[in-house]
Amino acid sequence: MGLLTETNAQYYSGQQVFTQPNPVVTQVFNWTGDTDLVVALGGVSNANFKVLKNNNELTYTTEYNVTGNSITLVGTGVSVPGDIIEIKLLQFALDNNYGSYEYIKLDDIINNFIVAYVGSGKLIPSAKRTDIMFHAKRGLQEFSYDTLKSIKSQELTIPPSLSIIIPQDYVNYVKCSWIDDAGAKHIIYPTRVTSNPTSLPIQDEDGVPTQDGQGENTLFQQSKTENRWSSQSDVNNWSPNDYRHPFNDGLVGKRYGIQPEEAQVNGKFTINERTGSFSFSSDLAGRLIILEYVSDGLAVDLDMKLPKMAEQAMYMHIAYSVLSGRANVPEYIVNRFKRDRSSALRNAKIRLSNIKIEEIAQVMRNKSKWIKH
Repeated sequence: MGLLTETNAQYYSGQQVFTQPNPVVTQVFNWTGDTDLVVALGGVSNANFKVLKNNNELTYTTEYNVTGNSITLVGTGVSVPGDIIEIKLLQFALDNNYGSYEYIKLDDIINNFIVAYVGSGKLIPSAKRTDIMFHAKRGLQEFSYDTLKSIKSQELTIPPSLSIIIPQDYVNYVKCSWIDDAGAKHIIYPTRVTSNPTSLPIQDEDGVPTQDGQGENTLFQQSKTENRWSSQSDVNNWSPNDYRHPFNDGLVGKRYGIQPEEAQVNGKFTINERTGSFSFSSDLAGRLIILEYVSDGLAVDLDMKLPKMAEQAMYMHIAYSVLSGRANVPEYIVNRFKRDRSSALRNAKIRLSNIKIEEIAQVMRNKSKWIKH
C-alpha cells in the first residue's frame, strides 16, 4: 500500500468537498487529510480550518460541531440534497502541510519500533512504550543539535532598547544577520570586548553587598556596563575612554596586526543571560534582522518529526539506548548496537548534508583551478 493517504486536492488546496446525496443519509462529514482539524476551546480564533456550505462559511457551534476530524452539521447549517459541503484548511495550516512527506512523525517512529524490534522471539522481548518514548525524545533532541535540519529563524526589528527577547524554543544560536534594502544578509558577529553581568548587587562604602529584610542581596535594576556599551558613539573619535583608542597618535592605521572580529562594520551582539535577550550595538537600532537558532525538536507537536533520511538512525539509537540501560544484557550485544547506531548516524549526516556535485563545481569555477566536467 502506498504511503500517500491524502488526495491532491487535500494536499495542494487543503480542501475536501462533499455533495449531499438524495435522499440525505447523514449530516456528518469526515475529513481524511493528514492535517488534523483544530478548534480552540470556546471559539474558533485558533481554528486551522473553515466549513462552507454552497460557498457560504458556516458558524461553529451554531451551524456545525467538531469531533476529532468529523464535522456534524446542526441547526441552520443542516444540508439538503444537492448541497455542496466543503472543509477547507486555512493558509497557515496549508503551509505547514507542504513538504510533510519529507518527515515521519515521532509517534510513527515509536509505533514502527515496537512492531519491528519488540516482542516474542525478537532481541527486545518486552519494553514499555513510555521507555521507548523517552529514548525517542532524547534521540530527537541530540539529533537536532548536530544532525537534523532543525534550524529555525525569526525575522525581527531591533527596537530602540537594542534588545530582543530570546525565542521561546531557543537552545543555541546559529547566525544573526541584518538585512539590507536588497534583502541580502550581513552577518552580525558576537563581541568579546564587553559582557553582560548576571548579577547586579548594591554595595556599601566598603564594597560589601547589602541585603534586604529577607537576607537577600539588594540589586540594581540596570547594568552600568550595558548602559555604557549601548550609549557609546559609533564614530571613531578616538577618545581616551574608547576601547578603539590607539594609545599613540603616531600609530593610527600603522599598528601591527588587526583583530579580525573587530574588522567589520555589521555591528555586534552579546547574549544577556540575566534578562534572557540578545543585546545589540547602537548602530543596529531599527535594523531588520534574521535570527537563526537551534531548537531541540520537542517544543511543539509540529516539531516532533524526523527527516526520513535519518529514520534508521533513530531506530538504532532507541535500540541501543534500551539495551544499554538493561541489566543482564551481554556486552557484545550492547557494543553491536552501539556500532550500528554510530554507522546509521554517520549515514544520516551524509544524506542530510545535501551535497550536490554540480553546485560545488559551479563555485569552484571561480577559483584558480579549472574543474573539468
